[in-house]
Amino acid sequence: MDYDRQARDALSSLNSPSTSAITLELMGHRLHISQDPNSKHLGTTVWDASMVFAKFLEKNSRKGRFCPSKLKGKRAIELGAGCGLAGLGMALLGCDVLTTDQVEVLPLLMRNVERNKSWIAQSNLDSGSFGTVTVAELDWGNKEHIRAVEPPFDYIIGTDVVYSEQLLQPLLETIIALSGPKTKVLLGHEIRSTTVHEQMMEMWKSNFNVKTISKSKMDAKYQHPSINLYMMGLKAPHVLDAGPNDNGITEEEDDDASNPGGEYEDPGVKTESCAASKEAENGNMDDWEIRRSGAMAARLLKDVKLT
Repeated sequence: MDYDRQARDALSSLNSPSTSAITLELMGHRLHISQDPNSKHLGTTVWDASMVFAKFLEKNSRKGRFCPSKLKGKRAIELGAGCGLAGLGMALLGCDVLTTDQVEVLPLLMRNVERNKSWIAQSNLDSGSFGTVTVAELDWGNKEHIRAVEPPFDYIIGTDVVYSEQLLQPLLETIIALSGPKTKVLLGHEIRSTTVHEQMMEMWKSNFNVKTISKSKMDAKYQHPSINLYMMGLKAPHVLDAGPNDNGITEEEDDDASNPGGEYEDPGVKTESCAASKEAENGNMDDWEIRRSGAMAARLLKDVKLT
């Protein structure tokens, strides 16, 4: 079999009717997340950054910022929620979460939220620690939608929401409009384009105190060199392109989830490991490794026209 055919087979294993749902063990619960691989809307796919984000929450839930005792009752909003995995992760820690997306994605998002809420309530006596999850339409930059969700929020989260340069400005404006002085922003991002990534980081650092979460803080399995998690707090004054200021993420908060020593690290684009491909040949890959192998094939095929 030639390489192009191998790559196409890897991609089809991720985006076919056979992958219409995923299951993920998270904080003692088995989440069932439906996706629609036949949809043309990007929001109907479970992207890997959401899995990295959710497992990061699980790993850091025993102490510090993300323990349930500190998150119980906190208001969180998920932007570009898609299939809703990240928001469900925050709700499992006690947050009252509003998951949002464009209207085309809402039926799938609502189905995932309602089904998993029901399963969680039935499956575990400790389900009382579960917060709340609701769904709403929110188009970035839409002032009526923003007013309707009643900001500010304690947490703003999003995973794999940045994939086009045109989305950067409306996303930034929406995050700022939803924020208060103490709001923390948690974003998961897979680097697919150096141009988009560089523009994103320039905009973030102009308006936020940005910390890259260390890979050592992530789940040992659910991480990848190209997937980064960021924690951000608004600089003051809270306007676009605000100048440098020390207000934002405090040193104490950094100890919970940022780099050792509080140093900012922008890892950029890192070289993809070939280990996944070798394991694929040997047939020794688990579901996560298969997903990452497919992602690697997608990048390699970016400029290849398949016939």
